[in-house]
Amino acid sequence: MIDIIPAIDVIDGKCVRLSKGDYNQKKIYAEDPLEVAIMMQDAGCKRLHLVDLDGAKSNHIVNYKVLERIATKTNLIIDFGGGLKSDEDLRIAFDCGASMITGGSIAVKQPDTFKSWIDTYGSEKIILGADARDGKISTSGWTNDSNHDIIPFIRNYMNQGITQVISTDINVDGMLRGPSVNLYKEILEVMPELYLIASGGVSSMADIEALEQAEVPAVIVGKAIYEERISLKELEKFNLSR
Repeated sequence: MIDIIPAIDVIDGKCVRLSKGDYNQKKIYAEDPLEVAIMMQDAGCKRLHLVDLDGAKSNHIVNYKVLERIATKTNLIIDFGGGLKSDEDLRIAFDCGASMITGGSIAVKQPDTFKSWIDTYGSEKIILGADARDGKISTSGWTNDSNHDIIPFIRNYMNQGITQVISTDINVDGMLRGPSVNLYKEILEVMPELYLIASGGVSSMADIEALEQAEVPAVIVGKAIYEERISLKELEKFNLSR
């Protein structure tokens, strides 16, 4: 059964969502991300995807206090990403309660550093962020497109020990028009052992069922919950059925 992982994206300490990664298309959903995290925990969620969008833009960790509050006030397993570029950023993230971190831009721009993180912390604590636009990996809070094709990019890091990958199709993220099921099928056909976490475009429980039918192991859901396309009751019922 597919795992549902709720997402909280943070700008200026507030819970927000962007459309297609555009910082100019920002909508604030809650002043306090902790309140949202508690709601997700109460709905039976065990894990949280927490993204420091300020950090992604600044190239260093920014909203670590939000991470610390959620980690100390809930029992959620938190994977944290956004702007992690140095060993010190990682130290702060783990000290503030992250169970795992996600590295995207760093894996493109500083592959030796990212590989050292895998070696130091282990693949259970380091997640590869493979976010793509038109099949090419994007970096720097999705503001820059690289020349890396997504499947060879993921395969390279699997060969270096990575077992978990979060992949967002930027073209559908925040648009509530459905996830890129075919992209995820293509990735899993090549790397069936991968714990692939789909992200972007989910608009309903039917979308999650489509991903489950495609044997995608996990999905991140954000805007669909905040826009009440997926209710907390539906989320709770799904989690209780596991």
